[in-house]
Amino acid sequence: MNIKKEPILVVGAGIGGLVAAIYLAAQGHKVTVCEGHSWPGGKIRTTDSAAGPVDAGPTVLTLRAVLDDVFHAAGTRLDDHLTLVALPVLARHFWTDGTRLDLTPCADHNARAIAAAFGSKAEREYRSFSAQSAALYDAFRAPVMFAPRPNAWAAARAALARPVTLPWLRPGLSLERMLQARFSNPHLRQLFGRYATYVGGNPLLAPAVLALIWQAEGAGVWAVKGGMARLAQVLADLLIRLGGTLRLNCRVRAIATTNGAVSGLHLANGETLNGPQVVFNGDPAALPALLGQAAGAPKPQQITPRSLSADVWTFSAQVAGRGLGRVALAYHNVFFADDPRQEFEPLAQGLRPANPTIYMCAQDRASGLPDGHERFQLILNAPPLGAGQPEGHNTCPTDPFARLARFGLHLTPANVTTTHPQDFAALFPHSQGALYGLSPNGTFATFQRPQARTQLAGLYLAGGGVHPGAGVPMAALSGQHAAHAAMADRISAPMSRQTAITGGMSTG
Repeated sequence: MNIKKEPILVVGAGIGGLVAAIYLAAQGHKVTVCEGHSWPGGKIRTTDSAAGPVDAGPTVLTLRAVLDDVFHAAGTRLDDHLTLVALPVLARHFWTDGTRLDLTPCADHNARAIAAAFGSKAEREYRSFSAQSAALYDAFRAPVMFAPRPNAWAAARAALARPVTLPWLRPGLSLERMLQARFSNPHLRQLFGRYATYVGGNPLLAPAVLALIWQAEGAGVWAVKGGMARLAQVLADLLIRLGGTLRLNCRVRAIATTNGAVSGLHLANGETLNGPQVVFNGDPAALPALLGQAAGAPKPQQITPRSLSADVWTFSAQVAGRGLGRVALAYHNVFFADDPRQEFEPLAQGLRPANPTIYMCAQDRASGLPDGHERFQLILNAPPLGAGQPEGHNTCPTDPFARLARFGLHLTPANVTTTHPQDFAALFPHSQGALYGLSPNGTFATFQRPQARTQLAGLYLAGGGVHPGAGVPMAALSGQHAAHAAMADRISAPMSRQTAITGGMSTG
């Protein structure tokens, strides 16, 4: 068998799997993607409502240049396929004491808004924090975030060249403790601490270096016209135009191996697909079940402890009442808990907090104020399954509509769909409902994530549970890394013959 002419099989049509398949197909390789669900996109999914499909997964799109590179590699332009709307307000933040703060892509605007809300001292502290987090981002961008393999030594050298970053890198220093030292205003400590949750972390436990996430968002946030599911569908269509095959409702039962190397896939319908290279786009915690006794599964420290999960509500609604009213919501909104420690201490113990922060995506507000019913997604942080929750103790999710009413926001929801950790666990087997794979809590978590190349010849990994981590652009980068690793191995592969397994390639 000539490996250079054999098909490459991709398990999972999440962003990482789709991007890997696009890079491979664009280079002329025969690619088949097997997706167990009925939609492409993985955690990018929708639910139905009277106002149309509601995004029930990721809603924040940052680092647009990563997606631009994907389309460029496919010989086209993103703007020829998608309409992205640059959001003038990154997020609108609310507290129950009546404070409201908008953050935008303009650092000076943010400083002035913080001064107006919290005073000149808070403004000075923000400017200092912004400069320090920007230095962190610059130090980690090339050697960690965008590198196929995170290079701790290169990151250390980059940090030494920017001495302002060094206090943020102290082992054992949590984001919450560092923000305590940087901000005198509790609202700002709470706001910037929340960025740890964007990758499934807890600011009480996450390393201080995660402050750099603010810089990724501060550089710009985009909404996708048609919703995030439109992005996934466009990527799927692009793959097919490049000659790739996408098989939906195609569940993989096992990754086949022969003589210590990948040899194909066994599907749940009894079919077998031959192929000496497989890109696995799923939670790495599922690999032991798919590989059986074969080598290549991640080590325990690469998949545990688990990241946060979430309670998610999607629905259509009319906004009623006074207070916030119809004009006050942005596309992204955050309604903060009264006490962040009372939110994150229970989560650290595997419990739901009584009064958590509520994230709201008002999906129809990217391009103005909608009329009538509009679409919403609410996200409340929750622990993953198996995190030690006592039976029947504080396991009931907060009623988000009653809590929003405390802020003056009154909704009349219809077509409500809820997704809880146990539902995510069912949608994504072996994930325990964790939405981001390995928890980012801990000093060296960034360097413990599985990488694109595994110890099993022919097996590559992509997705939010793989380096460089969670989020749409990071998952896309993981797909790029997996594709490049697979293509590099094709170039160097010997022209030896492998033992074939029964079955054949299906293009159904």
